[in-house]
Amino acid sequence: MILDKLQEKIDFKTKPIGALGYLEKIAFQIGKIQNRLTPQLQKPTMVVFAADQGIAKEGVSAYPPEVTYQMVKNIINGGAAINVFCKQNNIDIQLVDAGVNFNFSDCDPIIKAKIARGNSNFLFQKAMTEQQVEQCFKFGEKIIDQLFASHCNVVGFGELGIGNTASAAILMSYLCRLPLENCVGKGTGTTEQHLQKKLAILKQAQRFHGEITDVKEIVITFAGFEIAQMAAAILQAYKKNMLILIDGFTVTIAFLIAYKMNPEVIENAIFCHVSGEKAHRQLLDYLGVEPVLNLGLRLGEGTGCALAYPIIVSAVEFLNKMASFESANVSNKV
Repeated sequence: MILDKLQEKIDFKTKPIGALGYLEKIAFQIGKIQNRLTPQLQKPTMVVFAADQGIAKEGVSAYPPEVTYQMVKNIINGGAAINVFCKQNNIDIQLVDAGVNFNFSDCDPIIKAKIARGNSNFLFQKAMTEQQVEQCFKFGEKIIDQLFASHCNVVGFGELGIGNTASAAILMSYLCRLPLENCVGKGTGTTEQHLQKKLAILKQAQRFHGEITDVKEIVITFAGFEIAQMAAAILQAYKKNMLILIDGFTVTIAFLIAYKMNPEVIENAIFCHVSGEKAHRQLLDYLGVEPVLNLGLRLGEGTGCALAYPIIVSAVEFLNKMASFESANVSNKV
C-alpha cells in the first residue's frame, strides 16, 4: 500500500510523469527503504577502510606500498579529496585502520580494526586465514552497529590501499566467472606497462590457487582486509535498513561479496558513480544497476559517494517539498 502511495506522490508533483528522471527512482527507493512518504536522511557518514596488500610488493601499482599510510595521514590532516567533498556536503568521515602497515598514534582519529599490518601475498599463499576473515566480519558489523546507534541512516563506503585494484580484479574474475582480461584495469596512475605486469602476476596467482567456487574461500584467498570488512559492514547496514552508498570499483567488489551472501542487500544500495577503471561498468552491468554519476573518477576514498550525495538529497527534497498539482492549483494533463 505504501509503495502505491509513494509512486502516486511522485507522479502527481507539478511536473510531467518521469520528468525528473533518475531522481524519481532514487526518491522511490529511499521512500521504500524507510517505508515512509516523507523519508529523512540523518547524519550521513562516509566510512573509509584502509589496509595494505601483500600483492603490492609485486609492483602491481605505480605507487609504493608506503603511500597507503601516508594517504591515511593526509585524510587525518584534512588534506585529501574526500575531506574536501565531505566538508562541502556536510558528510561525516570515519577512517578505519583495517590493516595498514603502520602503527598510528592513539591520538589519531581512527577506528582501530587492524587485523595485521597488511595481508599475505596471494601470489604465494592465501591472503588471510579463516580466523582473520571472521575477525574482519566482526569489525565490519561493529562499526555499523556503532554508526546506527548514533542515529545515522546513510552510510557511504570508501577505501584506501595501494594495490587493492589487483585484489578487486581477481575477486571479480572468480566471483563473476570472467576471464582476468575482462577484470584487470590500470588502477590509480598505472601505465600500460604496469597493466601488463599486473595481468601477468594475477594470472600466475590464478594458476597457483586453481579453481575456487565457494564465496568465503574466494574472500580468504584474495581479499584485502579492507574489502572483507566493507563486505561485512554492507551486510550489516542492510540489516539495520540503512541507505548504502557505493563508491568505485573496489567498493563495488566488496558489495559483490555481500550480494553473493545476501542478494537482497541491493535493495538498499545506490551506486554513486561508474569509475574510470575499465571493469567497473561491466561489474555494474552484472549487478543490473545504473550509476548516478559518470565523471571518470579513479581515486577511491569514497569520493564518488560524496560527490553524488547532493543529488540524493535533491531526490528526497523534491519528494518532501515540491508541490503537487492539487496543492498548487495547477491543472494536470487531460
